[in-house]
Amino acid sequence: MISLANAPLLLNGRDHHLPTKRRTPFTVRSSSSLQEIDKSPTTAEDSKLRSELCALVPFPPIKAAKRVVLVRHGQSTWNEEGRIQGSSNFSVLTKKGEAQAETSRQMLIDDSFDICFSSPLIRSKRTAEIIWGTREDEIITDSDLREIDLYSFQGLLKHEGKAKFGPAFRQWQVDAANFNIDGHYPVRELWGRARNCWTKILAHESKSVLVVAHNAVNQALVATAIGLGTEYFRILLQSNCGVSVLDFIPHPDGGSPLICLNRLNQTPGSPVATGSSAGRRTSRRIILVCQGSTQDSEATVSKLGDQQMNMLGVIQAQKTAELLLDLKVSTIISSPNNASAQTASIISQVQEAADCLGADCVPRYVEMKNIPDLDVAEIFQPSTKDTIDISYLLPGWLNGLDDTVTSALRERSGQAWHSLLTELSDESEEEKIVVAVAHPVAHIALIGHCLNLTEEWLGSFHLDAGSISVVDFPDGPTGRGIIRCINYTAHLGRWSIPITRSTVDDDSF
Repeated sequence: MISLANAPLLLNGRDHHLPTKRRTPFTVRSSSSLQEIDKSPTTAEDSKLRSELCALVPFPPIKAAKRVVLVRHGQSTWNEEGRIQGSSNFSVLTKKGEAQAETSRQMLIDDSFDICFSSPLIRSKRTAEIIWGTREDEIITDSDLREIDLYSFQGLLKHEGKAKFGPAFRQWQVDAANFNIDGHYPVRELWGRARNCWTKILAHESKSVLVVAHNAVNQALVATAIGLGTEYFRILLQSNCGVSVLDFIPHPDGGSPLICLNRLNQTPGSPVATGSSAGRRTSRRIILVCQGSTQDSEATVSKLGDQQMNMLGVIQAQKTAELLLDLKVSTIISSPNNASAQTASIISQVQEAADCLGADCVPRYVEMKNIPDLDVAEIFQPSTKDTIDISYLLPGWLNGLDDTVTSALRERSGQAWHSLLTELSDESEEEKIVVAVAHPVAHIALIGHCLNLTEEWLGSFHLDAGSISVVDFPDGPTGRGIIRCINYTAHLGRWSIPITRSTVDDDSF
């Protein structure tokens, strides 16, 4: 391995001109910014101002499209013990962690990465070595990719931290962005480091980049890339060996690149398996299921209408139904359009037959509902004459739409999101799982509402047909949603969308 040296700016490559609109300045829903390292803002106005400055700090321009794949390390010995690791370097991968890394290697074995950046810590470096395999290029280690610095917390079991530090440990759990220990604000420092990492990664002469690091730093990398502040810590989950993908697209005007989160936390195991979200148990969950592929082979905005699924779409729906088989789904809520209704029906049929697969046949009842607000096709029909050829398969394609269209999309999806939360509020069941089925465009807008983002962020997310995204509510539907995954497609098997694509030709973006 080699240490990070000053990388030359990327000079070659061909621009890919995705239709875009110029974004106006926006304010992140944030109480802190990348610049806040030494102290808290003194007033609410200071907080707002610093957030605006944070959002306006540009990334360096790029000449060619770049895809960055983030991977968290496999399970470590201290993960297994429940010990606080931080940036300490005493834990190693467990056998399970090695197996998770091997699964990730197989997942990425055919992908054409140009370079691999890794944290220098043993658990991350070993994961990188397993995934990188027999590739000839050396792995570049960068200390800025180390895990969050937790100072006196490091090495303690969680109950020891609670007993020894009391209120400080409580603040770390409930208000991490403002958590202070040993004179430091760890989460704010982490956001600053993540920003530094992006500057170096984007300056490197590469088009397809693998980054292997840690839970907190990968959260910070995702958040800073799409302009989210420190209060989003623990909102965008990063599981052991979870894979997240970001696309960086040259700006037509040569400024800071357009950035799109292609997927979040695609894990070696099932994303719907029982477990915790950010270390907390949850009994309320929304699963966003994108309808299967339709007969519109061009996948353009102008044909975003009421179409039947094609054979691939039927297979995708069946694969999704299999993934959800072991869950007891309470309600399936669907857009009324054909493809969504077909997908919902397939999931319902498998759910209702699930309990008949054993010796005792007791059919399971799943409530089915249609919500017109999940059908967004009509929003695009009268106002898309100037964007008629935009393909919704491209990352960040929503940046190319008129403001009136994105505002209408956000308004309608807001009503749908309210309906989903109302459905989740039903306390007649101890556990409540709501499945919502719609076009990827509708679900992108719902993710924006979950994160409390305005329409300027719509182009920051991408979803594929047949994918699922999972949102947990450990504090109930009135609390903040924890995003377990976005655009998960591994369940589709051979019909899944590759995690990375060949970047030999920029047109692949």
